Amino acid sequence: MTGGSTTGDDGARPVDTEAKEDQHANEPWPLWEVFVRSSRGLSHVHAGSLHAPDAGMAVRNARDLYTRRNEGVSVWVVPANAITASDPDAKGAYFESAAGKDYRHATYYKKSEGVKHL
Repeated sequence: MTGGSTTGDDGARPVDTEAKEDQHANEPWPLWEVFVRSSRGLSHVHAGSLHAPDAGMAVRNARDLYTRRNEGVSVWVVPANAITASDPDAKGAYFESAAGKDYRHATYYKKSEGVKHL
């Protein structure tokens, strides 16, 4: 058969494999955020972003791009569309202490004269 069409063994309708490949070729790969844990610390740190068709390829590409000099011991990839973040433009209202709740900060308290080793 020509054109990449095949028919299943059970006589089911033909599948056009070329059309299926062309359909996926036009779809952009999803964006992945990459986090790397270096051998110097315990926390994963955002290293950058990349496009990949799936999680497995994203991990392999992240390893190749962000740990070329053996600086990583662990790589995480997260689909960018799965991340929910606060609005950086609203940081004042979002991160400031509520009025009247200064006691939540250590600067609110004064050091007592009679307390040692504080």
